[in-house]
Amino acid sequence: MQSLLTILSFFAIFLTIQETNGELGILTLKMHHRFSDPFNSKHPFPAKGSVEYYSQLAHHDVILRGRKLSDSGEQLLTFSDGNSSFRISSLGFLHYTAVSLGTPGQKFMVALDTGSDLFWVPCDCSRCASIDNTAYNSDFKMSIYNPRGSSTSRKIKCNHSMCSHHHECLGTEAMNTCPYSVSYVSSQTSTSGILMEDLLHLETEDSDGEVIDAFVTFGCGQVQSGSFLDIAAPNGLFGLGLEKISVPSILSREGYIADSFSMCFGHDGTGRISFGDKGSFEQEVTPFNLDSSHPTYNITVTQLRVGSSIIDSTFTALFDSGTSFTYLTDPHYTRLTQRFHAQTKDSRHPSDQRIPFEYCYDMSPSANTSLIPSMSLTMRGEGQFYVYDPVIVISTNREVVYCLAVIKSAELNIIGQNFMTGYRIVFDREELVLGWKNSDCYDIDNSTYASSEPLKPNNVPPAVAAGLEGQHTRTRNTAWTSDVFLL
Repeated sequence: MQSLLTILSFFAIFLTIQETNGELGILTLKMHHRFSDPFNSKHPFPAKGSVEYYSQLAHHDVILRGRKLSDSGEQLLTFSDGNSSFRISSLGFLHYTAVSLGTPGQKFMVALDTGSDLFWVPCDCSRCASIDNTAYNSDFKMSIYNPRGSSTSRKIKCNHSMCSHHHECLGTEAMNTCPYSVSYVSSQTSTSGILMEDLLHLETEDSDGEVIDAFVTFGCGQVQSGSFLDIAAPNGLFGLGLEKISVPSILSREGYIADSFSMCFGHDGTGRISFGDKGSFEQEVTPFNLDSSHPTYNITVTQLRVGSSIIDSTFTALFDSGTSFTYLTDPHYTRLTQRFHAQTKDSRHPSDQRIPFEYCYDMSPSANTSLIPSMSLTMRGEGQFYVYDPVIVISTNREVVYCLAVIKSAELNIIGQNFMTGYRIVFDREELVLGWKNSDCYDIDNSTYASSEPLKPNNVPPAVAAGLEGQHTRTRNTAWTSDVFLL
C-alpha cells in the first residue's frame, strides 16, 4: 500500500527527449479557491417544499453562517495556500500541493497520496533530498522542517496512541520519542525519523477564508533513501489513507470536517483537494471493500466497455490517486487490451523495451486526428465510470506514438490517476463509498460520450504530451516482474 512506483528507465529516456525538444516544463498555478459563486439575495425563494426551495435555502444558510458548506451541510477545509494541486513532470508526474506547517508556518511542496497514510516532511536531516539549485525551487517555496523553529511543535512520546512502533522504544515509554520507519518495496526507498505534532494551517473554502489551525501528527523525516532523494516527493508525502494517523482521519476525529474529502484531476494537469467534501447528489457512487486489518480505497468493477464491446469481467481494484497509470491482472488485462487493439485503426508500433506499455500505435504525421476506442467501467451498484484519458502520447522529432496506458500486473489491480482524469473523486469514509462526478476542476462539467474519441497530436494536454507519466503504487508482498521501480 505504501509505495510510489516509478518506471525510471523509461522515465529518464523520455525526459531527455522532452528536454531536447523543449517540451518539458514545470506546471505552475496560482492558488485560488473553488465554490466562490456569490449568493444573490434579491432572488425570491421558490415554492416552499420544492427542490428549488431547499436548494436556495441551503445557499442562504451559507451566507448567514459566513462559510462554504458541502451538500451535506458540513464545513469544507483546504490548505492555507489554496486548494489547487498540480502535476509536475520532473517529479514523477505526481500531484503536488503547498502546505504550511508550524508556528511560524514553514512551507512544503508535498505529493498527495491516497495509497498511504503518513504525512511526513524532511526534518533534522541526516539524509534528505536537496531543495537548493533544483528545477522547481524557484517556483515553489520549500523547507526543511525545524522543530526548534516552531513554537507549537511537540514530540510524540512512545506511550502515545499514535505510536505504533512503541516496541522499538528504549527505556521509559513516557520519556522517549516515538520512532517511525516506512520501507518501500524495492530500490532501498524509505523514510524514517520520529513522530511529531504541530499545527497544519488550513482555511475554510469560502470568500472569507476563515483560518483553521489544527494539530496533526506527522513524520519528522530524518533519513530518506531511494527515489525520495531525487525522483519523487523530495519535499514530503501527504498520506490520505484510512488509517487513524492520516490527516483526514485526524481532522474528522477532532470535529473539523465530515469524514470525507475530494480530489479533482483536470485534463490540463491541475487539480483540487477539499477536506470535508462529501460530493453532490448528482454524483455516482460505489461501495468500498474494506479489510478491517488494513483498510484501503478498494472498489469492485463488474464490467468493462471498450468501444462497442461489452466485457463481463469482475474484479476488485485499489483506487489510488498516487498511481499515474492503471494496472490490471489477467484475464482482465488481456480482455481489455485485445478489445482495444481490435478496434484501433492505426498501425501498431514495434515493440520497444524502453516502453512499459504493450499496446502502442503510430500516428501519421499528416493526420490531424486518430480515432481511439472509448472506454468505461461499470462499478458495483451499476455506476458508470467513463475513462477520458486511457492513452498516453509520446512525441519525438521523428514520430508521434500513443499507447494504451494500462500495464499488466502480477497480483494487484489499481485504478490509476490516468483513469481519474476529468473527475472530482470523493473519498467518503463516513458512508464508505467512492463518489465521482465529471469536472474540469474549474467547476464546469463536461459530459460528452462517444463510441470513438478523436485524439489530436497537436491538442493534447501539456502534462500528457510531455511524455510518460511516472507512477507509484503501493503493494503488500507483491512481486512485480516488469521493468519498474517501486518507491
